[in-house]
Amino acid sequence: MSMPFYVSPEQLMKDRADFARKGIGRGRSVVAVQYADGVLFASENPSQALHKVSEIYDRIAFAAVGRYNEFENLRIAGVRLADMRGYAYDRRDVTGRGLANAYAQTLGTIFSSGGEKPYEVELFVAEIGDVAEDDQLYRLTYDGQVADEHGYAVMGGAADVVATYLAERYQPGQPLAESLRLAVAALGHAESEDRVIPAEDLEVAVLDRSRSQPRKFARIRGSRLEQLLGARGPATPAEHAEHAEYPGPDADEPPVAPPG
Repeated sequence: MSMPFYVSPEQLMKDRADFARKGIGRGRSVVAVQYADGVLFASENPSQALHKVSEIYDRIAFAAVGRYNEFENLRIAGVRLADMRGYAYDRRDVTGRGLANAYAQTLGTIFSSGGEKPYEVELFVAEIGDVAEDDQLYRLTYDGQVADEHGYAVMGGAADVVATYLAERYQPGQPLAESLRLAVAALGHAESEDRVIPAEDLEVAVLDRSRSQPRKFARIRGSRLEQLLGARGPATPAEHAEHAEYPGPDADEPPVAPPG
């Protein structure tokens, strides 16, 4: 009689965590920076259809890195939860903290369950207040842990390298243009050689408290993005960079079927 296969709970959790981290590390980094009038999100994302950064509610935004279909399901669930709570009670009852807690419970349950694989995602949930001191930025990991970030935060890809670059140069209360240039420079920073990311390969969005509309989320693209970035050196797309960390398909984009 053969003995049943046994894996200790500690080893099982370690294997699931390693699996999730490996998938998240293949995605390109997402940077969140608090600036004078709100929160800025920036990421290298050549796709114009698949967004890493999206609006959840009036003053709340969502950003993610990892497997696209998984964090898209989480985004849709967050939008539905916010809409139901705002409709049933009051729009002021929809908060970034409440959404972060809901996401944490979902991710934690999936990670600890042995019936399905863990989600290969990390999330940002940001909410802006009437003043900068009321802004909130939460980072959620694949296992449901929540961290309250201040100033800036990075997830996915070479997060340690990008975070080190930001730590040396970030200043609180910077205007939008300076914060954007800093975030984009951090995304292009590498230990071997820095590169200039083309404007068309950037996905940039803000939660801007200075907007007169109740909805504070806005995307920055096209001529406005190039104007804010200002003069830069020759662009170096990721597919031509010698130090690209993951030469295959990005984990944030679904695989493309071959012709025919």
